[in-house]
Amino acid sequence: MERRVGTVSRGIRCPIIREGDNLVDIAVTSVMEAAASEGFSFNDRDVISITESIVARAQGNYASVQDIADDVRNKLGGETIGVIFPILSRNRFAICLKGIAMGAKKVVLMLSYPSDEVGNALLTYDQLDDAGINPYSDVLSLERYRELFGENKHEFTGVDYVQYYSDIITEAGAEVEVVFANQAKTILDYTDCVLTCDIHTRARTKRILKAAGAKVVCGLDDILNAPVNNSGYNSKYGLLGSNKSTEDKIKLFPQECQDLVEAIQAEMLKQTGKHVEVMVYGDGAFKDPQGKIWELADPVVSPAFTSGLIGTPNELKLKYLADNDFKDLSGAELKEAISNSIKAKDSNLVGNMASQGTTPRQLTDLIGSLCDLTSGSGDKGTPIILVQGYFDNFTD
Repeated sequence: MERRVGTVSRGIRCPIIREGDNLVDIAVTSVMEAAASEGFSFNDRDVISITESIVARAQGNYASVQDIADDVRNKLGGETIGVIFPILSRNRFAICLKGIAMGAKKVVLMLSYPSDEVGNALLTYDQLDDAGINPYSDVLSLERYRELFGENKHEFTGVDYVQYYSDIITEAGAEVEVVFANQAKTILDYTDCVLTCDIHTRARTKRILKAAGAKVVCGLDDILNAPVNNSGYNSKYGLLGSNKSTEDKIKLFPQECQDLVEAIQAEMLKQTGKHVEVMVYGDGAFKDPQGKIWELADPVVSPAFTSGLIGTPNELKLKYLADNDFKDLSGAELKEAISNSIKAKDSNLVGNMASQGTTPRQLTDLIGSLCDLTSGSGDKGTPIILVQGYFDNFTD
C-alpha cells in the first residue's frame, strides 16, 4: 500500500530531570518505551530533540543573583553602569536585572522603543506618529515618556515593564534613571561603563560603543562566562539564554553538550540499528502575528546537533512544477513526471527557480521550531521530541 503519512512530530514523556541524571539513558529509554507503547518503529534520519532546559538541569548549570552581582561589579566597576537594550521579560531578564542592580550603585536603564529586540512592545508606531516622535533619533526621559504616553501595559502579560524594571533596580539597592533611545551611543551621555543586553545584535552594539570611546563594554554573554563563587556558567553565551529558576537563582543555557547528542545517536544505533540524528533545542525561531513577538530569546535555536543536521533544505516546489514545467499533465502522468524531477534534482538547488518559495533556513532552526511548538513551554511534560519523516519527499 502506498505510504500516506509524511512528517510526524511526537512529544515524548520522560521523568522529571534532576541534576546529575543520565540523559543518554533517559532519552533513549523514553523514546524506546514510547515506540513500544504506541506501536511505531524507528527509521534512519529520524530526529530526537531534547529541550535545552533539561540538559542544563541535568548539568546543574545554575547561578544565583549574588553570583551575577559579583561578576557585574568586578567587570563594570560597581558604580554607575548603563544597562541598554534589554528584552522585556519576567522570566528571561527580570531576575538578571536584579543581580545586575545588586552589582552597581546606579543603573541607567536605556530601553529601545517602541519595542524590544524580540518584539515585546512598549508602544505602537501609531502612538509615536500621533506624538510626532522619531524613534530613530529622539531620546526620551522617563518624564517625557510618561507625559506623552502615560502607562503602557504589555498586551499579554499586563505588566508595565518600565515601572516593573525600575522597581527591581531600586529594591536591589541601586538608584535608577530610565532613558528611551535606539542609538547605542546615547548611553555614553550618562556613563562610559555599559552592559549591552541585546541578543542577536550584540556584536554590532559592542563595536559601536567601543568605537565611540566607552571605557568598559560588556554583553550579557560576558557575564557568568566563567564560574563565580563556584557557580554554573556558559563559556560562550554567559547569561544569554538563561531562565528564572527561583526568586534568587537562574538556570543558564546548557554548557558544552555535543558529547551528549553524539552519545544518544550511538546508543540508538546500538539498540535499533538505525542512524538517527539528535539535537538540543531551545526557543523556536518564529514570529507571532498578533503580538509581533519574535520567539527567539535564546542566542541560538540549537546549541548542539549531530552532523546530519548541518545545512539547509534542498527541495523543489511541487506547485511550481505542477503549474509550470508540467502544466499540461494530470493524474498518474503528472505524478510520475514530478517524481522523476525530484529523483533527478541537483544536490544544490541554489538559483533554481523550481526551488523558489521553499524555506531557506538552517535545518536546526526549522526542526527546532517544530520541536518547540510540539513541546510547548508549560505543563505538557514532553521535553523530548521525536520527529519522523522530516527528510522524506513525494517519492518516498
